[in-house]
Amino acid sequence: MLIGIPREIRPAQTRVAATPATATQLIKLGHEVVVERGAGAQAAFPDAAYEAVGASLVEADHAWRAEIVFSVDSPTDEQLGWLRPGSLLVSTLDPAAHPDLVARLAADGVTAMSLDAVPRISRAQSLDVLSSMANLAGYRAIIEAAEHFGGVFNGQVTAAGKMPPAHVFVVGAGVAGLAAIGTAGSLGAEVRAFDVRPEVAEQIESMGADFVRVDAVDSEISSDGYARGMSAEQAEVAARMYAAESARADIVVTTAQVRGKPAPLLITDEMIAAMRPGSVIVDLAASTGGNAALTRVDEIVVSDNQVTVIGISDLAARLPRQASELVGTNLVNLMKLLTPAKDGAVVIDLEDQVIRSMTVSHAGDVLWPPPPVHVSAAPAVVPRTTVVAPVEDPQVLARRKHQRTLYGGGLVLVLFALVGAVSPLPLLAHWLVLMLAVVTGFYVISNVSHALHTPLMAETNAISGIIMVGALLQVGSANWAVTVVAMAAILLASVNIAGGFIVTRKMLNMFRSGHTQEASK
Repeated sequence: MLIGIPREIRPAQTRVAATPATATQLIKLGHEVVVERGAGAQAAFPDAAYEAVGASLVEADHAWRAEIVFSVDSPTDEQLGWLRPGSLLVSTLDPAAHPDLVARLAADGVTAMSLDAVPRISRAQSLDVLSSMANLAGYRAIIEAAEHFGGVFNGQVTAAGKMPPAHVFVVGAGVAGLAAIGTAGSLGAEVRAFDVRPEVAEQIESMGADFVRVDAVDSEISSDGYARGMSAEQAEVAARMYAAESARADIVVTTAQVRGKPAPLLITDEMIAAMRPGSVIVDLAASTGGNAALTRVDEIVVSDNQVTVIGISDLAARLPRQASELVGTNLVNLMKLLTPAKDGAVVIDLEDQVIRSMTVSHAGDVLWPPPPVHVSAAPAVVPRTTVVAPVEDPQVLARRKHQRTLYGGGLVLVLFALVGAVSPLPLLAHWLVLMLAVVTGFYVISNVSHALHTPLMAETNAISGIIMVGALLQVGSANWAVTVVAMAAILLASVNIAGGFIVTRKMLNMFRSGHTQEASK
């Protein structure tokens, strides 16, 4: 079938729905591709690059009259008039907010699929444009914050004095939030993050950030994969936490959105007034109303106390080349689903929950909203009683942790002194080496970034190999106790080595999947 790729006409839209690389894949699926002249110019994809892979260059009306039309933004009235009855439109339609557009598409006999209606299930991840763009938006949020923040992110010690690291607080640990956490952490910032879903705590901590725990605002796990709003009682408890964290932070990134509703207000005027001058708020929910009181869509506002609030609604469009590549790959994955025989024949199978969820109009009928799609991994919701817990000052918590460390260290020293008083000198020397090894190992491992734990496993495998060699040399000892210990060491070292190789192989296989390799070509 003929696929049309028109040029996006919104001034701030820099992306294109297909790159030369993804156009090649569409052609391999049996389709013919036509591209409006200049469609990829803002993303650094010249017309000649499309022609080189077999696509044809056409004018705007010809692109929109194709049997299948891909676009990043929803069509204008003029572009709607170019669509042919029976054609397939794949675009970001926001059907919940634009029912009139959906009704017109149905009346015109157009089958329309919305890119922002992909269900949050594992099988649909490869064509989830919202996740792809959120990943870039989270990264770009930190870059925008760095531009407006008058300081360095990583702590430094110089001849002129010491500079502490920037404190970053991220609200929401979805795709955008995790991308912001990873970017800020890679720049050396001290990152703290909060999410109403307690199950994401492990993801936050695995990226080296601190998870802010407020048990009273733990939310029910959404059955469709999207976040739910908080109750009034939960919001009150969370507000106290937001006030404490925002006052401490140099940079705040907010990502909280509830599907189909305006974004919740999290950072109030009073909280902004309590922030330090020069602080920055990047509001990734600006397009749906914003999480900060001073957020203005597509504007940068500076408060009376010199706090910068960035409300740019489409940060992913500021990375046009990579954003276009991701959108194009998402659309290729959709066409693989719609073209199972790879013969250019599109099959709209409404029994498929992914296709049904995305299809908003078909054969003259409005199909929005779709039937609910339950996330199979979500456990049953268990009613819980909300317990309002006080939000403690982070500095107080840090002081208590330091005190516990000191008390624990003192207790270890006392125990070591007692053992040393009754032990022979050779045993005491070995005991001292063991204690130093434990302390050194603890501080080395605890200060290694979570991202390096897999390569660190290769080093531990080498150490286990040395242990095994030493145990093999002792296994034939005349002392039965030495033999037993040596055999136990061989067993444990073997398990550690085998497990290390298995885990490492599984981690590497994550980067060797077929779709990843194909997307990188």
